[in-house]
Amino acid sequence: MGPVGSTLARPILATLAAAITVAGGACATGSGSRGPGASPGSDGYTRIVAPFPVLDEAGNPIEHPFLGGFNIPRPQLIDIDGDGDDDLFVQEETGRIMFFEHVPGETPQFQWRTDRFQDLEVGEWFRFVDLDQDGDADLLAEQPFSYVRYYRNDGTRQQARFVEAADTLRDTSGVAIFSDRQNIPNATDVDCDGQMDLLIGRLVGTVTRYESTVADPNGVPRFRHVTDAFEDIEIIAQIGSAHGANTMALGDIDDDGDEDLFWGDYFEPGILFLENTGTCRNPTLTGEPVPFPTDEPLRTSGYNAPAIGDVDGDGDADILVGVLGGAYNPNTTSADNFHYLEQVERGAFVHRTSRFVSMLDFGAESIPIAVDLDGDGDQDLLIGNKIEQHDTQNGKLYRLINEGSRGEPRFRLDGAMQVGEGYHLRPAFGDLDGDGDADAILGTWEDELRLYLNRATDRSMQLTLVDSAVVTLTRGRNATPTLGDIDGDGDLDLFVGESSGALNFYENTGTPQAPEFTLVSDEYGDFDVGRRSVPVLHDLDGDGDLDLLVGSESEGVRYFRNDGTAESPIFVDAGVLEIGDFGFAAPAFIDVDGDGDHDVILGGSRGGLWFYENRGR
Repeated sequence: MGPVGSTLARPILATLAAAITVAGGACATGSGSRGPGASPGSDGYTRIVAPFPVLDEAGNPIEHPFLGGFNIPRPQLIDIDGDGDDDLFVQEETGRIMFFEHVPGETPQFQWRTDRFQDLEVGEWFRFVDLDQDGDADLLAEQPFSYVRYYRNDGTRQQARFVEAADTLRDTSGVAIFSDRQNIPNATDVDCDGQMDLLIGRLVGTVTRYESTVADPNGVPRFRHVTDAFEDIEIIAQIGSAHGANTMALGDIDDDGDEDLFWGDYFEPGILFLENTGTCRNPTLTGEPVPFPTDEPLRTSGYNAPAIGDVDGDGDADILVGVLGGAYNPNTTSADNFHYLEQVERGAFVHRTSRFVSMLDFGAESIPIAVDLDGDGDQDLLIGNKIEQHDTQNGKLYRLINEGSRGEPRFRLDGAMQVGEGYHLRPAFGDLDGDGDADAILGTWEDELRLYLNRATDRSMQLTLVDSAVVTLTRGRNATPTLGDIDGDGDLDLFVGESSGALNFYENTGTPQAPEFTLVSDEYGDFDVGRRSVPVLHDLDGDGDLDLLVGSESEGVRYFRNDGTAESPIFVDAGVLEIGDFGFAAPAFIDVDGDGDHDVILGGSRGGLWFYENRGR
């Protein structure tokens, strides 16, 4: 093949060679539990991915800001609707596949359609491939205990319909085919003999090959075991002889008529390339694996998942790489984990972006806070997140300033506030010194909460640390505070969530000008929301008193309705709000559209934000 080159571009948040947008309308190829842009919840909330303009720091639009972020994107490109271009599938969470339809235009675009493509259960990995060779894409997926599930496509090339044909693929002797859940296999007719080959990477760096034979009485392909040492491939990691989880992608990357191989390994900081120096009928992949691209190899935290397809619609093969997180620390940020390598001429690749999907993404475990940062009378957003070692993006409070008007919001990223070290940064805002502006109590990963007073003399916010341990938790870490006058005495009291899931309640026994927080209970109400509680005080039902809403690691957002009064609360468990089903839910309530009710912005484990418009209250 020709020279493999690379020109690295500066990672950006929103500008892509192939833009990704959100569009409404139904998708003929699949449907999920959420529609393509909005989804109703039983509590009157509707999820919207792009409800209003959001700009990056350079003023570029973020195409679908509230998609939720990526931690471990596992991509695949395939023409699922038979229109001649490659669509995009991404698995971010176990058991579900996101679908982006490729639509034509002057600049190719991928439109998000659903987070749950046809509600398919795919375990830890998925792979579309025409296994029965009838001209449409079937689906292989991880079956619990690391076997291979087979979904046959009983639809057409234009309208896929997947039916589970076998919960476990088997070889010709009836033995279940094993593929460790950390290893993502691939299938292709590698030797052009008309029989599909199933290739499975092993933890020791070798590749097992099976070849399809006649189908069983139910039409499910049976596979003949060929070898456990396909082409004598043995991936040797750079650190000793260690190996680990791996992924494979096969495709004719150099357009010479045979299948080349890309390998991502837990112990490799990039992707390895094995050129097929043989022919289609006689493949030869016995050369030394080399880092790709050769002149400036891609370097990430490791365990990279490559996908080959025509991203830009120019007729040649490009490469997407999802970073699943291996043995190395992030080089820049944990959100730079979805790389796009465009093939600009035969064998020459240009690195276009490390954030292929244009959305708000703050790395991991985002925590949004609604507060007026610029003193213009509307609510802006601060977003805290989790720290990872050597990750320059985390451990900050990111500003999203509302530069729009009442009823027509427009947010812009405006850098980050530096407030000291801490794994999680979650402030609670309120006037704690009686001067009419918003001060902050900052929760961190440790057991101490810090008090910051706003010393600004204009409409800006200038937080000054005045007490590094204004409150010390009796136990637990990952403090997530919220302030509110829960007893109607005119000062702000304090609830604090923490790692165990318990709620800590501190009564303000001082004054509105000089707070003193006295512990009342470190297991308030004996409420059990699971781990990592994130409380918010908010009048959800509009009856004039503060209700208690608590996000958690696995329980979503639980609603404790105040059936008492503003002076004497009685919190009753009213169930879980139907506003998201992902880990580490961190809610913020904000009347972002000026219609008099409060919408919800959720942070989560993936590091992005989800937006739910209030259409029922």
